[in-house]
Amino acid sequence: MTITVFLGCCSYTKAQTIQGTQAKLHEQNTMSVLWFQQSGEAKALYYQGYNLGKLRLDDYLGKKKKHTSLKPAIVLDIDETILDNSPYLASYAVSGNGNPFDWSKWFNRAEAKPLPGALEFLKYADSKGIEIFYITNRFEAQKNATIKNLKMVGAPQADREHVLLLQPGEKGKESRRQYVAKTHDIVLLFGDNLGDFSEFEGLSVKERIKETQKYKDIWGKKFIVLPNPMYGDWEEAIYNYDYRKTDEEKAKLRIENLEKR
Repeated sequence: MTITVFLGCCSYTKAQTIQGTQAKLHEQNTMSVLWFQQSGEAKALYYQGYNLGKLRLDDYLGKKKKHTSLKPAIVLDIDETILDNSPYLASYAVSGNGNPFDWSKWFNRAEAKPLPGALEFLKYADSKGIEIFYITNRFEAQKNATIKNLKMVGAPQADREHVLLLQPGEKGKESRRQYVAKTHDIVLLFGDNLGDFSEFEGLSVKERIKETQKYKDIWGKKFIVLPNPMYGDWEEAIYNYDYRKTDEEKAKLRIENLEKR
């Protein structure tokens, strides 16, 4: 940040703010990663989400005779829903080395740890005969490493049939959700991104918010959202889904999208 001092007071212009952030845009992620890793609030939100999931699952099981004859299933995202990739993002925030959205080397290490409450819930669902599907936008080439990581942390049903990755030419997760829905009654969906629940791909910032409001009676009932301030489609929407923009352009859009008084 460029700071100009006048009579002991600090002031900076919008242009100077952009100038100071464009060279080290990655540093802006420091606080979001720090909150995700070190705040009790983040852990509480994960416990809250999975506790709510257990309550909703129990409610379903208590009334399952009234439901479809299809076998019940739950669908979960993996990254920042079950597995914690924040150490990778922390390294990027500190050093700026590498692209935070080129995850290949990190995924292949299969070292991500489980997030709070995730395994307890997954094991509970498994014990109740619920089929578990892991739908992620990791690439198919990362399937073996993904299954290895899930098995390492003890996630049940982590096999090739239940771990569904992004296929060539596929956009979003809806086709994989529909694939599961052909043979299963999807009771709950978990994720940290709106695209984990419905077709939000390509929507503008305002459109995403408007579409979210349409589901206001479903959040917490069938759709359970988990916290991720570090990355996601929410950020891509700010850039109009164009990560080829320069750091200067991205910094400018971040500031322009702030609601100021």
